[in-house]
Amino acid sequence: MQITKLSTQSILPLTCSRSGTCCFGKAVMLNPWELLSFSKEKKITSREFRDLYCEFGGIQLRFNGKPDKKGQQACSQYVDNVGCSVHLGRPLACRLYPLGRQIQFNKAHYIFQGDKFPCLNDCSEVLELPKLSVDEYLKGQETDQFEKAQDEYLIVMQNIADIAFELLLDSGLAASGDTKTLAVWREIGNELPELLTERIGQEWIDCLMIPTITDDTESPITFAQKHNDLLLLKAQEKFGSLQTFQELHKASVLIIGVALYLARGLGADAKGISEHWIETAKSHGAKE
Repeated sequence: MQITKLSTQSILPLTCSRSGTCCFGKAVMLNPWELLSFSKEKKITSREFRDLYCEFGGIQLRFNGKPDKKGQQACSQYVDNVGCSVHLGRPLACRLYPLGRQIQFNKAHYIFQGDKFPCLNDCSEVLELPKLSVDEYLKGQETDQFEKAQDEYLIVMQNIADIAFELLLDSGLAASGDTKTLAVWREIGNELPELLTERIGQEWIDCLMIPTITDDTESPITFAQKHNDLLLLKAQEKFGSLQTFQELHKASVLIIGVALYLARGLGADAKGISEHWIETAKSHGAKE
């Protein structure tokens, strides 16, 4: 399938419907701020929204509604013949659709797959809508705050992984001749989300997806930074007094799993990121 990159001045042939093909049969991943945004619009707690409407501890929106004519199930938030019931709280993936977003050299690139936007075939009501530039489309979808949240959580993801590096490289574990830790890092990078969810456990999933932040009305950047501090504090409490190499191995494996779990919620390539981290660790003396 062809992948086309678009500049912000490219012309989109349409703008998407709230109740078309985008609401069926998709894998919509969520970061913690998006989960919070959804729950506020639903007027329930983040925990309640997560438990009712999400898969794998909160990183994926559940699609278990009435099927469309193709047999694809509707999003859990879709109301038949109405559209999204929490449209104002929808995550970045929904706001961008049918575009994807890539970060390369600290610059965002917007892409779509194939020669035609899927809406042209499946959402006939959009054919008469005006054409928009990508920049105009993004402004209309109010993606700015959600893009900031996504980018800030990529930083949080790396900060979590840095703890795993410290546990492996700065503790003497790698220097001891350990070869098990990186092998498990690679295994985790290939792990199905349901297995990864089991591996890291409910305590860390809750800390990642439904953090206890008193003032959650702030900007996504401030929210993510406060969340980052909570995660670092938890890691210090859990791993600050480890003594044996076996304890360090288990901690490094657990925390890299936490980082890769967050990576999946960000829609990132967990396998590719895991391989990058493995090569980085090896370049600093770790062995596999």
